[in-house]
Amino acid sequence: MKRIIFPILLLFLTGISEPVFAQKPSDKAIRKSMLKAYKWQQKNPKHDLNDWTNGAYYIGVTKAYQATKNKAYAKGLKAMAESLDWMPRHRWYHADDIAICQSYIYMKENGVEGANLKPTVDVLNRIMTEEYNWKDNIKPIYWWWCDALFMGPPVFVHYAVYSGEDKYLKANDRLYKECYDLLFDKEEHLFARDMRYQWKGDQEYLKEANGKKIFWSRGNGWVIGGLALLLQKMPAEYDNRSFYEDLFKKMAAKLKSIQPEDGMWRSSLLDPEAYPHGEVSGTGFDTFAFLWGINNGLLDKDEYLPAALKAFKGLMACQQKSGKMGWVQPIGADPKRNFSADSWEVYGTGSYLLAASEMLKLKE
Repeated sequence: MKRIIFPILLLFLTGISEPVFAQKPSDKAIRKSMLKAYKWQQKNPKHDLNDWTNGAYYIGVTKAYQATKNKAYAKGLKAMAESLDWMPRHRWYHADDIAICQSYIYMKENGVEGANLKPTVDVLNRIMTEEYNWKDNIKPIYWWWCDALFMGPPVFVHYAVYSGEDKYLKANDRLYKECYDLLFDKEEHLFARDMRYQWKGDQEYLKEANGKKIFWSRGNGWVIGGLALLLQKMPAEYDNRSFYEDLFKKMAAKLKSIQPEDGMWRSSLLDPEAYPHGEVSGTGFDTFAFLWGINNGLLDKDEYLPAALKAFKGLMACQQKSGKMGWVQPIGADPKRNFSADSWEVYGTGSYLLAASEMLKLKE
């Protein structure tokens, strides 16, 4: 009896109510959960395969294969690419429509038979050299919404490294900085989803019920998750790498500071009380980014691991016995409450696979 009482008494006397680190799930449990999520999603396809939703899903599948070497993931990836003839979606000027190309580049890089990057290269070159004929002669920047920073930059950076051509890195710098200058809030260290959610001057702008600015969880998850994908490929010696690292750290610090007690970020980051349950897709991308930052030395492990473990535990709790990932906000452009334990989307599965893949790499 004394052996049981003493540790509890010690915690009481020292004022510590819980361990510094939550327990990491076993690798066996994580692998099993990942495979269940993948198998369920493969049996429940949704959207065109080269749609942005599947672009986010299949980058998660790619990372799941890299982390586990389970051939089921590789089989699904190749089947997807071959069915699409390795083509991006039709809007060459739109970042959403090249998101699927991330997976194509990984397959080509790893020697998948028949992998064809010509359609990917063609569309990257068009973005770099052509002007789209915008309606009414309006010429907005190409990446005018924050989600684009997940869809496009990792493609440019990964192909630049694969091909050895710096021009793709430079093009990414230009396009990324335009979006950053337009949407990054330097006070909150978060991204507005688009210009509708910016606060400028005395004009009345959209805001939450509590009077705070609207920062969409998944929108910012897109950004920080995209930064992790981008940074893992960007050369360490690249001149502008420090810009992306600094942005990654600022966003991570902000997200950690506002993380709800149960670990899962709400749809609206600055008004969590108005959203009763955590949202899986935003939380998944954030968790992936935190774990990648820890695993690669950009984030302090002692500081960020408790937050990452707490978030990952919340994600696992949202998986149903079938493997389906619930509590995913449907397609949209701002915070909503229109989801439940049964709500799912392919990008929610993708975000979970990304987070779980990095969790497998975590060293105790």
